[in-house]
Amino acid sequence: MIAADKPRAPRKQEGTDEQSAPLRRERREIASTDLFGGSREVHIRHADEIYTLRQTNKGKLILTK
Repeated sequence: MIAADKPRAPRKQEGTDEQSAPLRRERREIASTDLFGGSREVHIRHADEIYTLRQTNKGKLILTK
């Protein structure tokens, strides 16, 4: 029997028990109509900074600091 033919012992999968499993976050989706609420601009506070998210006439989004 060569090394490739030897049966392998089952490996314990890491992160399978509840205590060691990493937190999995699902992607949140927010409709732009809900975000803008009828306006063309919203202000977003992130890490003590204010960003402006603006919708252009062509429907594109621009984020500025």
